[in-house]
Parts: sequence; structure tokens; C-alpha cells
Amino acid sequence: MTALRASDGSRWLLPTLAGYRREWLSPDIVAGLTAGAVVVPQAMAYATIAKLPVQIGLYTCIVPMLAYALIGGSRAMSVSTTSTVATLTATTLVTAGIASGTQDATGTLMALSLMVGLILLGAWILRLGSLVENISVATVLGVKIGVGGTVAIGQLPKLLGEDTEPSGEGFIRVLSAAVKSFESISLPTVMLSVGSILVMVLLDRIAPRIPGTLVVAVAGIALVGFVKIDEAGVALIDPVPSGLPIPAIPDLSHLIALVPGALAIAMMVFLESATVARGIRKPSEPPIEADRELLAAGVANIAGAFFSTLPAAGGLSQSAVNRAAGARTQLAGLVTVTLAVLIAILFAPVISMLPQATLAAMVVVAVSSLIDVPTLIRWAHISPTDFWIALVVAAIGLTAGLLPAVGAGVIVTLFLVLREINTPRIEIVEQRGNTLALHLGLGLYTANARSNEQAIIELATEEADPVSQLILDVRRINVMTITVLDTLTDLDHELADKGICLHLAGLPVRATTLAAKTSWFRQLVASGRIHTDVDEAFEANQ
Repeated sequence: MTALRASDGSRWLLPTLAGYRREWLSPDIVAGLTAGAVVVPQAMAYATIAKLPVQIGLYTCIVPMLAYALIGGSRAMSVSTTSTVATLTATTLVTAGIASGTQDATGTLMALSLMVGLILLGAWILRLGSLVENISVATVLGVKIGVGGTVAIGQLPKLLGEDTEPSGEGFIRVLSAAVKSFESISLPTVMLSVGSILVMVLLDRIAPRIPGTLVVAVAGIALVGFVKIDEAGVALIDPVPSGLPIPAIPDLSHLIALVPGALAIAMMVFLESATVARGIRKPSEPPIEADRELLAAGVANIAGAFFSTLPAAGGLSQSAVNRAAGARTQLAGLVTVTLAVLIAILFAPVISMLPQATLAAMVVVAVSSLIDVPTLIRWAHISPTDFWIALVVAAIGLTAGLLPAVGAGVIVTLFLVLREINTPRIEIVEQRGNTLALHLGLGLYTANARSNEQAIIELATEEADPVSQLILDVRRINVMTITVLDTLTDLDHELADKGICLHLAGLPVRATTLAAKTSWFRQLVASGRIHTDVDEAFEANQ
């Protein structure tokens, strides 16, 4: 099989099939079918979170999964959509003023998926994989708790058979609407919902290899076909059209309104996919490359955008099933795609008999794991800072909405990063007589230059023995800026006023080249105050 190769020799097309062995074929086929039994009904259920037709979820199991299988680096990750991404999609569409269930909603969804893919592709071009991964785990947990609570409460009307449809309006509004519509509860619907949830929970505990979502989906369809529970008031999903998704052009009329949501979704797509890919990777498999995952996720979403799919990401539950069933390569993903294609072509009329309550029960069970209270409690004892970040982000998600929660989480993360690099890390290397050597642990940046200057002055003037020569180990200054140069100049003058002579040791060549363009630095060179290392500086001052 011919394959494209990157400049470093790695395989670009079908990378997980490199060195394929005959004995892997059977496990890959079994894993693909097993994962498909989970991911197909689950993806259809996630489509209802955004109040989109269930076939949108089915299509998301075809095109994005196929694209990822062609270029993705994870051998066992299954890519369709997730509850987090589906909920952010719903929030984005509502914020943009798009009415669900209309052609306009589908066209705008396609534009949203396209924007998500382009953002991820842009991040790959700029090699921002490692930067995106700096988003704190506390922020991600807070967003997921907000998603879990919002989605679970959003399914309440369908679980109870109420005649209200408040999905996408937020935690408080949905809860209020559900309470107000309590008189319209359908007892048969409640019984079906409770039974479906119990079956999935019990199967997960006593027989985890049996796909609970498939069992309850088949049972729900059977109850409609043979017992006619729909005649007792159990609502069914909208009819599902037969056939494969038809290529179409995204509706670009709401691009500006979609930008905040697209950014938030792109971030969560990458974080979830990278986390899942690394979490299910075996030690014997190639390492997961952040930038390759950005590329694969970007291409998967761009391809799906023209076939009416939700934004796609690696799903934890379906990927775990895929791995547990024995997946060795992305051939398992191609098998899942084939299964989804057959379902779309042959079984659409059967899927149309699926009760809404059954899909809602699938969603509730799937998102329940997002509300990770034990981790919050553990963090409260280990790291109160992470605990409060997660709690605040979750509270914002449940009250103000998920997009503000993601925004708040990113801002908090940036604040923590800036606080970390702004905190001076200065170590006393050695003092010989009246000569003191200090090491800059974090180097100097535009953001931390002034705070480090003050800390250096305090250390030089607070020593018990008077200091007349200060050697500053500056080997960590890899990037020289005007702010850093001005700070070093001011530091030299401040120390001179206090009778202390400044010496610089170990300045990297790149930084030296830029600094040499200033008259101040040339004066330091002329006076013998620039040294290759601290030891040489000590010898020069003996």
C-alpha cells in the first residue's frame, strides 16, 4: 500500500496501519462492530442534545470517523461527537439565535463544524498543540460538570414525557420549565425511562462488555413494534430519512455570531481527543503527537462540515469499548464507519421507531460520569486552588452558560500561567567575599522583568556581608526584548547607585547579538563585565 510520508519519515496516510499483521484483522473487525454498537446510538442521542435530527448524529459516525482513520495517530480512538461538544454546539446555536429543527439550523451547524475544523487546522499550522494543552485540568473538569448538569436536566422533560421543550435554555430555565409542566407527565414514559437507565447502569456494572445503549435501543424499538407503547403516550423520535448524507454548502450568514462558540468547541475537541488518545494508548504503541492530533481533528471537522455533521472529537466511552474489544489499528474505525453506513441505508425506518425517552436515558447515563464529585472532593484536600477553579467554572456553566464558563476557565488559566512566570525564581549560587552570584531560574521576560529587578536589588542589598560585585547568571534569557534590555540597564544603574557593580554571565549568543546593538551593553563588554559563566566571573573579580 502506497502511503504519504512526512519529512521525518513518519507515515501521513493511514499511519496506524503501518506494519499491519494478519492476526490483527479479526480483533479489529470485532472491535469496530462492538464500538459501533455503542457509538451509533450514542451519537444519535447526542444530536438530540442540540435539538437536531438524530440522523445528524448518525452522519457524524461516518465522515469525521473516516477522515480521522485516514490520518489520525491513535490506534484505538473512536471519533464521532461527545456530550461536551454536543452541548457546546447547542449553546452556540441558541446564542446565535438559530431555531432548532430548521434547514437554517442545519446550514449553520455545517458552518460551525467548518469553523471548528479551520481553527484546529490553523492551530496545527502554528504548532500550537502544546500551548492548547496548557489549559488546566481544573478548567476542563469545571466545564464538564457544567455540561453534565445542564445536559442531564435538559433531558428531564423527555424522560418524564412532558409537553415542554426547553433544551438549550440553560440549567435553571430547564429545571423551572420541567417543574411547571409536572402535570403533563406520562407514566408509561417514566417507566420506560427508569427501566432504560437501570438496564444500562446494571449492564455496565455486571456485564460491561455488553453495550447497554444497544440493548435499550433494541428493547425500545421492540416495545414500539410489538407492544405499541407509542399508543399509550410514549413519544417517538422524528422519522429518520434513509440513505447517506448529501454534500451541501454551509450557511455562512451567521459566522460572526458563531466565532465564540467555535473557539470554545475547537479547544474542547482537541483537549478531549488528546486526553482520550493518550489515555487508551498502550506503552508499545507510538507516542501521541499533539500537532498530528490537531491536524486530524481539523480535517475530520472540515470534511464533516459538508455532510451535515456535528463537530467531532474522540469519545472516551466509545474509545474505551473499542480498545477493550481488541482494536489494534484504525481499521476498527473503518469497520465502525461501514456499520454506520449500513444502518443509514437499510435500517432508517427501524430507527424511526425509537422512543425519545430511550435516547434521553442514554444521554443521562453518558453524561453522569462528567459530574465527577469524588475528584472535586479529593482536590479540596490536595489542591484548594484547583478545587475552587473547577467549582467556579462549573457554577458559571450552570448559571450563565457554558460559553462564559469556557471563557472564564481560559482567563483563569492565563492568569495562573502569568502569575507563575511573574513570580521571581532567583537562587543564590555562591558568595565569595564581597562578590555575590545569583541565578535567574525562569530567565527574564517582558511580563516578569520588573518584579525580578526588584527581587535582585533586595537580595544584593540584604546580605549580611556587604556586596560590591554582583554576578547575574542570565543563561535562561533566550529571547531578548527591549523591555528586558531596559530592565537590565535600570538594574545596572540602581546597583551602581548602591555601590554594587553588575556582571552578566552566560548570556546566550542569540540574546547577546541583540543586546550588542545598545551602547550600554557595549560599555559592559569594554569594562570586562560580560563573562561566559559564573566561574569565569568569579576569577575575573578575585
